[in-house]
Amino acid sequence: MKLKYGTRGSKLALHQTRFAIDILKKASDEIEFEEVIIKTLGDKVTGLPLFKVGGQGLFIKEIEQALLEKRIDIAVHSLKDVPSVLAEGLTIAAIGCAEDPRDSFISHKYKSFEEMPADAVIGTSSLRRRSQLSVLKPNAKFSDFRGNLDTRLKKLEDGEVDAIILAAAGISRFGWQNKITHYFGIDELTPAAGQGLLAIECRKEDEEMLKPILSAFIDEKAMIRSRAERTFLEILQGGCQTPMAVYAEVSDKDIILHSYIGSPDGKDTIRTLHTGSLSKPEELGKEAADTILEMGGDKLIAKQSK
Repeated sequence: MKLKYGTRGSKLALHQTRFAIDILKKASDEIEFEEVIIKTLGDKVTGLPLFKVGGQGLFIKEIEQALLEKRIDIAVHSLKDVPSVLAEGLTIAAIGCAEDPRDSFISHKYKSFEEMPADAVIGTSSLRRRSQLSVLKPNAKFSDFRGNLDTRLKKLEDGEVDAIILAAAGISRFGWQNKITHYFGIDELTPAAGQGLLAIECRKEDEEMLKPILSAFIDEKAMIRSRAERTFLEILQGGCQTPMAVYAEVSDKDIILHSYIGSPDGKDTIRTLHTGSLSKPEELGKEAADTILEMGGDKLIAKQSK
C-alpha cells in the first residue's frame, strides 16, 4: 500500500512532517510513503503580515485541495495553522507530537521582554502576540516580521530588530533551545490554539481505513487539548483580525483552560480561566467562549472585523 503525504516546503514544515511520518513508518513497515511538497498562499505572499493578507487557512488551503482531488492521501500540519472549520469532506484524524506550547523571546541584547527599553523594536507580525505584549509593556514597538525560522533568526542577527518572538516548539524541534533568551508564561502570553501540536488531516471517507495506521501518532492528552481549544475558536469565529489565544492545560485529573481576546494595541482585553472535566473538553471550550462573549468579546470581534 502506498500513501502520499502533503506538506509545505519550508525547513520547519519538512522537519516536522518527516518526524511525524517516521512515527507512522515505524508502526507500519508494509506501507510505502511518498512525499508531495505543496506551496500555499501563506508561503507565496511573504511581503505582508498575515493579518493584512486576510482569510483563514493561508497555510493549508492548497494542501486541502490536493486532498480533495486525491493527489495526496494525508497531510501533516502545525495544528495552529488549521482553522476550526475544515473544507467539506475532510477531517483531522490524529493529533500528536506535543512540544512546548509557550512563546519564546530571543535577543542578543536583552535577557527578557521586560528588560527592553522603550525605543527597542521587537519583530513579530502576530496580532495575538502584539496585543498581549502591549499589556505587559504599553509603549512597546513592533516591526512586521515574517519569513521562515532561519530567515527570522538571520534578520535578528543582522540587527533589523532588537528581539523576536517565536513559538518555542519550532526551536525545540531543531534542538536550538540554547538560542532562547526567555520563555513567556502561559498567563503572560497565552499561545495560539494548537501551538506545539502536529495534526494529520485526511478525507472523511478514508478515516476508518487509516485509523490503524495513524493510531501510533495519536497523543490522547493532545487530542483532549485540541478539542477544548478548537471548540473555543469555532464559537468565537474571530478570524485573523482579532487577537485571540487559548490554551488547555491537560492533567491526569482535569483541564484548565486559559483564554484571551483583545484589541491589537492591548488597550481592551478579556482574559479568563476555566476548569473542567477531561471527558468534556468541548463543553469547557464552549463555557470559556460564552464567558468571553458575555464580557464584551463580541464587540471586540465586530470592531476588528470592520
